[in-house]
Amino acid sequence: MAATVRRQRQRRRVCWALVAVLLADLLALSDTLAVMSVDLGSESMKVAIVKPGVPMEIVLNKESRRKTPVIVTLKENERFFGDSAASMAIKNPKATLRYFQHLLGKQADNPHVALYQARFPEHELTFDPQRQTVHFQISPQLQFSPEEVLGMVLNYSRSLAEDFAEQPIKDAVITVPVFFNQAERRAVLQAARMAGLKVLQLINDNTATALSYGVFRRKDINTTAQNIMFYDMGSGSTVCTIVTYQTVKTKEAGMQPQLQIRGVGFDRTLGGLEMELRLREHLAGLFNEQHKGQRTKDVRENPRAMAKLLREANRLKTVLSANADHMAQIEGLIDDVDFKAKVTRVEFEELCADLFERVPGPVQQALQSAEMSLDEIEQVILVGGATRVPKVQEVLLKAVGKEELGKNINADEAAAMGAVYQAAVLSKAFKVKPFVVRDAVVYPILVEFTREVEEEPGVHSLKHNKRVLFSRMGPYPQRKVITFNRYSHDFNFHINYGDLGFLGPEDLRVFGSQNLTTVKLKGVGDSFKKYTDYESKGIKAHFNLDESGVLSLDRVESVFETLVEDSPEEESTLTKLGNTISSLFGGGTTPDAKENGTDTVQEEEESPAEGSKDEPGEQLELKEEAEAPVKDASQPPPPEPKGDAAPEGEKATEKENGDKSEAQKPSEKAEAGPEGIPPAPEGEKKQKPARKQRMVEEIGVELVVLDLPDLPEDKLARSVQKLQDLTLRDLEKQEREKAANSLEAFIFETQDKLYQPEYQEVSTEEQREEISGKLSATSTWLEDEGFGATTVMLKEKLAELRKLCQGLFFRVEERKKWPERLSALDNLLNHSSMFLKGARLIPEMDQIFTEVEMTTLEKVINETWAWKNATLAEQAKLPATEKPVLLSKDIEAKMMALDREVQYLLNKAKFTKPRPRPKDKNETRAEPPLNASASDQGEKVIPPAGQTEDAEPISEPEKVETGSEPGDTEPLELGGPGAEPEQREQSTGQKRPLKNDEL
Repeated sequence: MAATVRRQRQRRRVCWALVAVLLADLLALSDTLAVMSVDLGSESMKVAIVKPGVPMEIVLNKESRRKTPVIVTLKENERFFGDSAASMAIKNPKATLRYFQHLLGKQADNPHVALYQARFPEHELTFDPQRQTVHFQISPQLQFSPEEVLGMVLNYSRSLAEDFAEQPIKDAVITVPVFFNQAERRAVLQAARMAGLKVLQLINDNTATALSYGVFRRKDINTTAQNIMFYDMGSGSTVCTIVTYQTVKTKEAGMQPQLQIRGVGFDRTLGGLEMELRLREHLAGLFNEQHKGQRTKDVRENPRAMAKLLREANRLKTVLSANADHMAQIEGLIDDVDFKAKVTRVEFEELCADLFERVPGPVQQALQSAEMSLDEIEQVILVGGATRVPKVQEVLLKAVGKEELGKNINADEAAAMGAVYQAAVLSKAFKVKPFVVRDAVVYPILVEFTREVEEEPGVHSLKHNKRVLFSRMGPYPQRKVITFNRYSHDFNFHINYGDLGFLGPEDLRVFGSQNLTTVKLKGVGDSFKKYTDYESKGIKAHFNLDESGVLSLDRVESVFETLVEDSPEEESTLTKLGNTISSLFGGGTTPDAKENGTDTVQEEEESPAEGSKDEPGEQLELKEEAEAPVKDASQPPPPEPKGDAAPEGEKATEKENGDKSEAQKPSEKAEAGPEGIPPAPEGEKKQKPARKQRMVEEIGVELVVLDLPDLPEDKLARSVQKLQDLTLRDLEKQEREKAANSLEAFIFETQDKLYQPEYQEVSTEEQREEISGKLSATSTWLEDEGFGATTVMLKEKLAELRKLCQGLFFRVEERKKWPERLSALDNLLNHSSMFLKGARLIPEMDQIFTEVEMTTLEKVINETWAWKNATLAEQAKLPATEKPVLLSKDIEAKMMALDREVQYLLNKAKFTKPRPRPKDKNETRAEPPLNASASDQGEKVIPPAGQTEDAEPISEPEKVETGSEPGDTEPLELGGPGAEPEQREQSTGQKRPLKNDEL
């Protein structure tokens, strides 16, 4: 009994602990219910949110548009974003930054830096001496990196989302091009960190588009694989993606839809921007020809004129997509000279002929990477704004050999909607229908290391080895472990990109460094010296390619094992402890529970890595993620461990903190021991077999980044502070502008009110002149010195004017409220008096109100009448220019006091039960017994008009013998001449209209 009570107490404690954890999670989620996504394009961005009550919605910007230009204007004292910055690009092109995402993660020698400088020569670019990255030199005092500019844009997008959602937002999913490498992805994460955003995931824009397509067509996905090709040509680049949709079986939710990226092809510079630049160059040439010999400067040398031409080229490209020709015209292009020229679609297609020849390139790359043919593609869907160009559709249709191109998706918003769906999945605040996403690695990653080998006796040489960590088009996110078995001292290895032969020479130059990181291990030799009696199981390096496609080295461990024998007493104690812990959660250990456990990561069978057949010493093993897609249960199970691998019941578990051993017990008593030892006979079961004890030693790691060094923490902190200061400055500027506008509006409105009759009636000439003079003086001050005034000064000026005009406005407002308030007071007094009169007429035997209650109500009514008459008389004696004594707040207070007394009596009448009446001795009808039913009494309830009578007819009661006592009246038959109206109606079965006194 005592043991049962103890177990119940333990379970109760566990339950309370779980409740506390759940409450803590709920409190943590209360402030982060809304999440957002940012589809960050080269030319524009789309922001979407998810919050309670708003499933998935595109955010409208301040101009009520669904698409916001990715443009930033940086001046000495202010910043502009979106459409405001686009308009400033004409006035100040040097301070207006656009297409800066092309410089993320790029060093000075990258071809894209030179290409950006050629496209936008108005920008002055400088370089970081340490990282060799690009900076925008706006002025001698203003210098910003592309990451800082992107951080400003992300912060602006969050402000738009917060205004739309009406609550703070910190979590976001950001789209990036699929061809972004490790350096570019880390640059985006740094920019988000500068903006104060918590990035749930960097999702590839093609994956987000495919997810949006699948989510809205969930019912069309079945076990049959469907191969869909998405062709996305945006402003800056083109990406072609092959996606396979089908339903798969998952452990958590059964059969669920899945998308798998099968093939990817891209062109970094093929997009709408290059077409617009060709058109801009063509328009500049036409203008120079029109004004040749007129001493007009070359339009290409004027940044403002080129900005105007680029804007006109953008408009022209859009119009020519629907028209055969169009007139390009710009007023005051340069030196007040207008420009006007006709451009045809044929001329536009000739200008971009070489660009259109590159349209099929991404399609072929995608097919090659997917190892598929065009016959296996069911549909080709267009995405991106540049696919609206007719020539692009014509060339693409010819390349894919389909009857038509799919246009059944929102080309501008698909990626944003898919990203925000993924944000809702990753957020803990929402529960969404599962949709398995299996993204693919575009650039393979491998590990390279060199070790000493003995080819001949006494002859040693160095051998270079390569092991592929993440192969091309392999799924991610996933974790992998590489084991170095032939090292007993400190050594180094390198993490580099794999075979990039699918990239052309120019793409390889743009790609940048193919070397990622050099890893220097320290402490390997010390770990071997520490565990001399243990057998080494190798140096294990744990790698993680997360949801954002960013590679990280989690840890490096040196693992040792030995065989130890447990005494029966120790084994018994451990067994009891295990049984006690299991009983807390409602039962013993089952095979299913063992398979589904996620607290410890079991070491799986070690399979050789790619290209390692000749070197079995270094091996790779895959660590399954809990969030990774689960393969179909129909697939064959993995092979059982062989050789030196431990049996199923003796698989060792790795501890995160290292230096601690963990006993692994057999899962079944009859299980064979290690090395194929048969189970002990029946009489020797108490002698436990030897078990493996594992020791894990953490190895020190020093990382040397080779592709692009990360921004140092001190510089990152300075960038964060710089952006916060700019944001505070913008907020202060908005506050000052709001204060100035409020002051100016108050001056104009009050000057106008002084001449209105209702204000002149309650003010004297002197009062109006004083107010008017003060208003004029403040208006003059605002025009002369207001530009340099601070927010505090503007608010003080406004407070002075409001104080001066307070009496005037008060008198006008009171006179406006009088008619309504007095009418309501009169109505309440009249109704209260009628109620009191009716209450006094109630007979004494039915009276429910006491004399004190009625006297109190009468007193309040009389006092209110007296106050009203006296106050009105006093107010009539005062001039209109004086402060009134009849105040609306006093009228409301009197009404509340009177209404409180009336409501008290009404509530009492509502809930008071009627008093029982004394029995009348002269009653003409016999009283039925207390337990008599309705049928015994011979009465029937008359249903309301319009309803049918469903009750059965009541039989006629028997007549009572006439031998009754004197003075008693014998009962009447139903329907008889002496019956009451209800009885007569029931007997005849006919309805008649009821009179008011009968209701």
